[in-house]
Amino acid sequence: MADASDPSRSNFIRAIIDADLAAGRYAHPVTRFPPEPNGFLHIGHAKSICLNFGIARDYPGGVCHLRMDDTNPLVEDEKFARAIADDIRWLGFDWGANFFHASDYFEKMYAFAQHLVRSGKAYVCSLTVDQIRAMRGSLTEPGRPSPDRDRPVEESLDLLERMRKGEFADGTYTLRARIDMAAPNILMRDPLLYRIRNATHPRTGDAWSIYPMYDYAHCLSDSIEGITHSICTLEFENNRELYDWVLAHAPVDHVSHQYEFARLAMTYTVLSKRWLRQLVEEGRVDGWDDPRMPTVAGMRRGGIPPEALRNFAEAVGVTKNNTVIDIERFDFEVRDALNTTAPRVMAVLDPLEVEITNYPEGDGERFDAPYWPHDVPKEGARSVPFGRTLYIERSDFAEDPPKGYYRLAPGREVRLRYAYYITCDEVVRDETGAVVKLRCSYDPQSRGGSSPDGRKVRGTIHWVSAAHAVECVVRLYDRLFAVPFPGTDRDWLDDLNPDSLVVVDGARVEPSVLADSPETRYQFERQGYFWRDPVDSRPDALVFDRIISLRDSWAKRRAQDADSATPSAADETSGAEARKADTRPSKRTAAQIRAAARDEDTELARRFERYQSALGLTEEDADVLTGDRALSDIFDAAVAAYDAPASVAKWAVNVFIGELGDRSAAEMPFDGAELGQLARLADEDVISSTAGKEVLAALMAEGGTAEGIVDARGLRKLDDTAALKGIIEAVIAANPAQAAQYRDGKASLIGYFIGQVMRQSGGRADPQIARALIAEVLNG
Repeated sequence: MADASDPSRSNFIRAIIDADLAAGRYAHPVTRFPPEPNGFLHIGHAKSICLNFGIARDYPGGVCHLRMDDTNPLVEDEKFARAIADDIRWLGFDWGANFFHASDYFEKMYAFAQHLVRSGKAYVCSLTVDQIRAMRGSLTEPGRPSPDRDRPVEESLDLLERMRKGEFADGTYTLRARIDMAAPNILMRDPLLYRIRNATHPRTGDAWSIYPMYDYAHCLSDSIEGITHSICTLEFENNRELYDWVLAHAPVDHVSHQYEFARLAMTYTVLSKRWLRQLVEEGRVDGWDDPRMPTVAGMRRGGIPPEALRNFAEAVGVTKNNTVIDIERFDFEVRDALNTTAPRVMAVLDPLEVEITNYPEGDGERFDAPYWPHDVPKEGARSVPFGRTLYIERSDFAEDPPKGYYRLAPGREVRLRYAYYITCDEVVRDETGAVVKLRCSYDPQSRGGSSPDGRKVRGTIHWVSAAHAVECVVRLYDRLFAVPFPGTDRDWLDDLNPDSLVVVDGARVEPSVLADSPETRYQFERQGYFWRDPVDSRPDALVFDRIISLRDSWAKRRAQDADSATPSAADETSGAEARKADTRPSKRTAAQIRAAARDEDTELARRFERYQSALGLTEEDADVLTGDRALSDIFDAAVAAYDAPASVAKWAVNVFIGELGDRSAAEMPFDGAELGQLARLADEDVISSTAGKEVLAALMAEGGTAEGIVDARGLRKLDDTAALKGIIEAVIAANPAQAAQYRDGKASLIGYFIGQVMRQSGGRADPQIARALIAEVLNG
């Protein structure tokens, strides 16, 4: 059991619990997690789960209940209840015998309602919900009382019983609390306690025709279950007054207390249940468990380890201040969990055949390749087959390599990871001129990746044996939204990332994976973290989903407050991060390595200050860009070519470093000025962000110029109206249901069609022109 007194777990909720236990108010804490079974849990719910169940875990005798708040039969479903329970277990928590439903207490709640009527604290009202809202008043004006506010007690009791029996249609009557129509808190102006719902309940059937409102059922369920600390998010802060009022006037045996904390908000993410449902219902994602969704089910299917979610919830802390968490913080926890649990294997996503002409025909051998890098204290290796014909990544070959390019090229020697040195002797093309094969020779004396004559090879690439590799489909998942704050200045659906899923057919992975458990998560070397899709993958047709890329820009956060043992009330997050750093005192963080580089290189230190003071970069970006002289030189050259430091920094930090992986910036084959030209092309809307990434990848692999690559590959935005209109008409013809919904008034579907057009055009369509043409075709 974890130690509740551990200062690294401290927060204001636990401080309240500690004070209550010290004062003898309770023997132990009893918390609860009360989801509505009308949808799937998301990452915000996961934070609440970790908080409530974590308290029960850490305090002796602590208990956390799972309670389904099933008070609205119109939207609830047992499938959601089952999914919620499965998600909580997957996160590593269990409620034991404490699984309840609000519907377990319908009889008791009804008896309490009768008591409130008898004591003059509630009455049956015949106003409609709209009339009640209109008469509620405002912040500056009191509300007007219902004409039924003084209805005789016996009449209200009779009507309430008849409401229960189903004698009235929905909306005919409600039960309202009699409090104060001039209360400063508008919620306290005779709020609703019950409404008529002539609907079949998943658990109670047709036994009830009235159902309690959340604010009434919530506090009474807490009281009946003996909840000591009812923990909610801040949007329920105003509701606490009604919570307390109900428990003060109902004859309950236990008075629970409500406490509020800040809900989770995260960049590049939406957590509105209504918006998430819209994404599913409109087919913009492949269900609630689509790995791009922020649902727990989606993260489970996408291979996110449960410990990453638990660590994230602990790292962001529990406060009363609403803040937005950078998604990179979550990504860091995912990579941190995978780094020490995901064995390394080799996979080639875009295969280019390599024939080793001087390797014996029909012969082959095997190499022992470690699963783990030297900084992961684990042992284990697999046997990797090697033969005359291999596959390498197409991006690891350049026919005309520029200066500084160290991977394979004609006449160039490279190291095959774990195997031999090879030299490219001949390039084979097809009838179109495309490179389809390389003929190479190998040095038999370089087995294991080194040569007895001591010569050095700067480039190392990965590979798989063509005769043994397993063909597979790879799904490259990315963020669902293209901007940090979807819907800020336009329809939120327009901010969907058209490249959030790229499906790669014909990839190859080394055969060792066939012997592993389907639940194994891997790092495909130089590619990212992957695992087998638990739904679509089969032993004879493997499908791998990318869990996350290799980039780790959040690692430097672990260095902050590393000497702080206890997080402050104002900054619990940094305290949690410091705790992580303290557990690994012998390893330097990425931020510490960059700081050391600036200590040793005074020019880097000067640039760190200049990037902030003169160029206006954030401290975070300046830190990343001045941890390495070669990277800083590229950035300086880029800004000299295009005087837009923030834009260039975005491409350098968010894209270039991620693509760099384990390579050095010093070995890049392009002039840094081309990074500036790339940023300019993107800013001037010459190319899309998707095309920009392709250009950068080509620059890093082949060198050249950004403009030249754009022209050679036809990446300029497609603004030819006739050509674009043809794509749009094809997209609309392929999506008749969505087209019909749009024509029936669902204008938000314009974003869906833009996304489809962007995908069909390879990201080249001009979004603004596409929007206008889509509307023209749909409305024509």
